[in-house]
Amino acid sequence: MASKPLTGTKVFLMLVAFFGLVIGVNVTMMKLAIATLPGTDVDSPYAAGLTYDREISAAQDQAARKWKVNAHIERRNDGGALVQVEARDASGQPIAGLKFGGRLERPTDKRADLAVELSEAGIGVYRGNAASVAPGQWDLVIEGEARGTRVFLSRNRVILN
Repeated sequence: MASKPLTGTKVFLMLVAFFGLVIGVNVTMMKLAIATLPGTDVDSPYAAGLTYDREISAAQDQAARKWKVNAHIERRNDGGALVQVEARDASGQPIAGLKFGGRLERPTDKRADLAVELSEAGIGVYRGNAASVAPGQWDLVIEGEARGTRVFLSRNRVILN
């Protein structure tokens, strides 16, 4: 059986097919990467830089208050989570009348963040529920407000199974 000779047309078609395949795979991988990218962590680095001094001042004010705020989170049987915050002042007295809010943030994907509304369940005790919390690592962010001003901020890594 005689083999067919390798012609310029065949070489050209092989090159086009090879580079077409490589470009096709690259375009597919690029589209998949862009579709799964959660985006930037900060929308405007410039604006975040401007608020940096205010955050430092707020942290110093929070430290000067010497409040003791304990947050506890536990998994419920229905797949949700119960968040409880207990706030005490420097002398150990419960702090009532604050407005606490919480967030469960995914460290790797901001699209999965969950807000948790906390309501005062007793003097200095605030509770809230989060529905359908996936297992894994979360950042529990607790913010406390008094008269429209943030007076407390805490961020803790938690693992929910």
